[in-house]
Amino acid sequence: MFAEFGVGVTCVDKDEEKIKALKKGDIPFYEPGLDVLVKKHLKNGRLKFSTRLQDAIDPCLVIFIAVGTPPRGDGSADMQYVEGVASEIAQKISGYKVIVTKSTVPVGTGARLRKIISKRLKEQIDFDIVSNPEFLREGSAIEDFMRPNRVVLGHRASRPSR
Repeated sequence: MFAEFGVGVTCVDKDEEKIKALKKGDIPFYEPGLDVLVKKHLKNGRLKFSTRLQDAIDPCLVIFIAVGTPPRGDGSADMQYVEGVASEIAQKISGYKVIVTKSTVPVGTGARLRKIISKRLKEQIDFDIVSNPEFLREGSAIEDFMRPNRVVLGHRASRPSR
């Protein structure tokens, strides 16, 4: 949907078969109308798919973490994938980035990710963490994105505004 607004988007996944399919415009799940939009933006170059995280990090100011957070036996979210991606991002960034959590995560995740990323940076690099919870319904995600009934963004300033 960001590509529909004219923004260049690179989606990354470790699953090579999924990326191959997406590069052909084949969507591995059902979402009405998404296949048309994906093919349109693949053709005009605003949408790319890769298995290399670096392909998405280098040219981008904003990085969305949108990975699964399956429930654990006690009902809490399994954060291993979110934390794993945050660690990988930390090892690859070379300049200021805004890192957005789009996955369903518990309160306090931003502070947790700030610590993880800060600890794994190769050099001192400025970054911000933003929370953008998802309110998209399966089967109507395009409509929900284009005409949301609410948008929530969260950010805790760790230093004075620029």
